Amino acid sequence: MSDLVRATFSLDKHLHDQFERLADERGYRNRSEFLRDLLRQHLVEEEWEKDQEALGTITLVYDHHQRQLSAKLMDAQHDHHDIVLATTHVHLSHDLCAETIMLRGKASAIRTMADTLRKQKGVLHATLSMSSTGKALKLSLAGAVKRPHAQ
Repeated sequence: MSDLVRATFSLDKHLHDQFERLADERGYRNRSEFLRDLLRQHLVEEEWEKDQEALGTITLVYDHHQRQLSAKLMDAQHDHHDIVLATTHVHLSHDLCAETIMLRGKASAIRTMADTLRKQKGVLHATLSMSSTGKALKLSLAGAVKRPHAQ
């Protein structure tokens, strides 16, 4: 027997219309899955707010000709080797590089690492994508309808 629970919500018309618009724009076939994803996103944000173990990806675009920048970026990663899972480096042009760094650790440590890298002279852009290790989300999936595997 499924652990799915049916719930009824009341929304004012404007909010309902916005909900429907967002679900449609994002290609959701049903409102329930869209609502579940919104709740999961909130749970991830809560993990970060409570400084729990999290998963993060830092994306950097930088000028590799900037004096000592490559060494400073590498040193920062070595200084935080305990949270760095993997890095990917690509050459965008003769002058520009992009690097993604996947990290797992306390949310505050991941933010600190992102801030350290972002502040380096020659880093043109840096973003932090915040995610979850999935531990808290796994519980929310336990009650979801199991989809059949492709044969």
